[in-house]
Amino acid sequence: MTRRLNILARKNDGIDGLIAVEAWIAKSFDPKLMELVKVRVSQINGCVHCLHMHRQDALKQGETEERMLLLSAWRESQLYSDRERAALAWAESLTNVAESRAPDADYEVASSFFSEDELLALSVGIAMINAWNRLAIGFRLQHPADHKRAA
Repeated sequence: MTRRLNILARKNDGIDGLIAVEAWIAKSFDPKLMELVKVRVSQINGCVHCLHMHRQDALKQGETEERMLLLSAWRESQLYSDRERAALAWAESLTNVAESRAPDADYEVASSFFSEDELLALSVGIAMINAWNRLAIGFRLQHPADHKRAA
């Protein structure tokens, strides 16, 4: 694999801006649910770096191994609340927006579980993890096990 720019080791106002938005999200939305959403979006996008980081963060927030394992099959599992299902469906709709066009049905369900402020924070959080996934994949940020293997 060709070595690429390490965006996390470089001082940059753009990255600092993304980090500032993350700080706002952390104050504006349920952190445990946001980590669940970040893991699901990272699964869809195939971002190994973000999957590792947000899985660890979700576990620190009290998430369980079993729910993390079944997250890609959340629709078939009874382990997720209706509120979590609404957030996950909205996250999938926005992540796959080119195909989904963010259907009214998903929006209506999400807006029935979240206040307008929460829905905005959730949506910004979804946009942010998609941005981070694209940066991490584009610049080939690695999983810690890959770092060890390369050493």
